[in-house]
Amino acid sequence: MKKLDKLVLMSFWGPFIITMSVVVFVFLMRIMIFYIDDFVSKDLGITDYAQLFFFFSLITVPTALPLATLLSSLMAFGNLGEFFELTAIKSAGISVTRAMLPLFIVTFGISVFSFFFNDRVSPWANLKGYSLLYDIKTTKATLKIKDGIFYNDLPGYSIKVDKKEENGRLKGMVIYKHSNRSYEFGNTEVILADSGRMYSINDNRYLVIELYNGTRYTDEANSSTSRPVYISSGGAMTRGFSNFSRNSFKHYRLTESLASFGMKRTDEGQFKYHEFMKNITDLTKTADSLRTSYVETRKNLVPGSQQYYSYNYREGTDKTLKKGAWVDSLLAKPVSDSLKKDILENAKGAAGSMLSYTKSQYDYLQTKLKDANRYELEKHHKYTNAISCLIMFLIGAPLGAIIKKGGFGVPVLVSILFFILLYVLTNQGDKWVKEGLLAVPLGAWLANTVLLLAGLYFISKARSDSRLFEKDVYQMQYKRIKAWLTSRFRKSQLIQS
Repeated sequence: MKKLDKLVLMSFWGPFIITMSVVVFVFLMRIMIFYIDDFVSKDLGITDYAQLFFFFSLITVPTALPLATLLSSLMAFGNLGEFFELTAIKSAGISVTRAMLPLFIVTFGISVFSFFFNDRVSPWANLKGYSLLYDIKTTKATLKIKDGIFYNDLPGYSIKVDKKEENGRLKGMVIYKHSNRSYEFGNTEVILADSGRMYSINDNRYLVIELYNGTRYTDEANSSTSRPVYISSGGAMTRGFSNFSRNSFKHYRLTESLASFGMKRTDEGQFKYHEFMKNITDLTKTADSLRTSYVETRKNLVPGSQQYYSYNYREGTDKTLKKGAWVDSLLAKPVSDSLKKDILENAKGAAGSMLSYTKSQYDYLQTKLKDANRYELEKHHKYTNAISCLIMFLIGAPLGAIIKKGGFGVPVLVSILFFILLYVLTNQGDKWVKEGLLAVPLGAWLANTVLLLAGLYFISKARSDSRLFEKDVYQMQYKRIKAWLTSRFRKSQLIQS
């Protein structure tokens, strides 16, 4: 390896590692902010968060690689141009494209790595990460009671506290305990206490509620020793039985299980249907299966609709459709007004059934086609995400050589602009594919095609030592245009005079 190659590679790897770490961190923070409401008040351990961060870090790698490649290549050649090292390389008779060769080889390797990562690691990380996120989202919040507001997340209880003191003491507690038949007979037990406290035991598996100086009211409905009462339900009076009791206490203790607050893992097989959880082989198989089903449904559309026709044509010997004799004889018969009305009603009913059948089949076919396009689109993105790393290098390296600015100033701004362009074009292409306006390959490769043309243009400018981003070039051009317009204006005045 030549010293020139070592110089270029050393100037590339440092910014690449830093940029990759920063981008992954930014995407992680974006995900955390998006799902922050699902994380707060959940009794989760460090292991759960560590697993979630690990899986989503892997998920963000395919998105971070193109941006890291663009920014680091732009910074590498920007630094070489800023410190006149690129000028020395050109003066030695070495072209810009030759100086880009080692990074091109490295970027090609990054693209290959990105492809296999997208095909093998990303589906696994998506399956693990989003299934864990679903389990976290469906986990109940920990017991957090606010002053003066009923807390109803503890199964079988409604709890209100007038005031929470700093030492953990609770003042003015009201507890409604619901029975299994509370929907019919209301709250069967009410506890009022002057004060109390709540804490968990046995590794947060049980909740203990200790109450002081209060009264317990119990109404055991429909017990064998209950007295008859009349209960109003929905505006009607029903006869039931009630055994009402009231007990005062100085100290009362309740113990309830907190099993419903723990996180339960869902079967990951429930998430495997999604296209993000599949590799290229599975995506191809699913898309082909959906398209085959689409074709078969279209073939059976006409034969299936024949059940809605009361009168059929028969097939002649020459494979043409001819009127049957029984149809001719039926048409020749006189029809009364009452019979005409029945015929019209039957025809209208048959037409309505045919319309409903056609609409349902159309919706079914559209769903099949959209699903097939969705899976095929994801399969193409396995390739486009990998190729985008190479295209981002073809944009970043010549832009760095043209701009001649290193650091995190101008390169960051330019990189963000092109990354936003990549993101917008990708989403727009996907949208057009899903709406049926573009074929899947055209929509999937739209962003890469546009940016590849931009990269080839910048390479041609870098080879010719273009001053594309220098202000004085445009100032001189503006002065020339202004002088030309002034001279033309003066000539026209002289001609008129």
